[in-house]
Amino acid sequence: MDTALSTSEMIGLAVSLGLASIFAGLIAGLLGVGGGIVIVPILFWLFTLIEFQPELSMHMAVATSLATIIATSMSSVRAHHKRGAVDVALLKRWSPAIALGALSGGLLAKYIDPAGLKAIFGFVALAVALNMAIPKTLVVASELPESNAVQSAIAYVIGLLSSLMGIGGGTLSVPTLSAFSYPIHRAVGTAAAFGFMIAIPAVIGFIFSGWSVPDRPPLSLGYVNLIAVAIIFPFTTFFAPVGAKLAHSLDPKWVKRAFAVFLGITALRMLYSTFG
Repeated sequence: MDTALSTSEMIGLAVSLGLASIFAGLIAGLLGVGGGIVIVPILFWLFTLIEFQPELSMHMAVATSLATIIATSMSSVRAHHKRGAVDVALLKRWSPAIALGALSGGLLAKYIDPAGLKAIFGFVALAVALNMAIPKTLVVASELPESNAVQSAIAYVIGLLSSLMGIGGGTLSVPTLSAFSYPIHRAVGTAAAFGFMIAIPAVIGFIFSGWSVPDRPPLSLGYVNLIAVAIIFPFTTFFAPVGAKLAHSLDPKWVKRAFAVFLGITALRMLYSTFG
């Protein structure tokens, strides 16, 4: 993205992003957390490595991650739907509020500085890591709230925060649904569909927000960099169904705990770079 980079440096960055994308795709399908929770920090650190504009790095990382989630979530949801793990009724009920929250996040991003986006990502990712590390799933109720207004409010917040973090719906909706005693496999499968409903309006918002921002890298639509998208999405799209198959054949307990450690370290590093 920086024309001053040598060919070997460009290849190194592409390989690093490709490897991260494989990991992100597997995690997206296996745990339903969304590949963005991996892609955003990787993109941010790569942008930092090449000394890219610091005031654009986090916005570009978040928006580019969201663009890749469009393809990843479609691939993952097909695999889960074949196994009957997508709750179509819940998807229809939550999708309007989730999409509105995601669009709101994309449009609001223009008014949030990079430190603010990093803080949001760091604090929420740390909370998710702690929740994943807990041996027993946190349960607050035996079923979802009866009020459609309350459910819509929950869905809106999930869409808003997911958009500002550059992640799919699984990272927040899976633990939320699990807290209301929702079956885990259906939570993971339905969350994959939520990712699609988050990514499209969020990307539209980020394109609009960043359209006139100067000094963006070549081949960018607003804050979305098409070069990075082209590298990431083939890997995440291919490996998300692989992760989904593993989710139905493995006990993900230890995988969750290992990923919780990775996510916790990543969140702390993000917060340290913000407040350190």
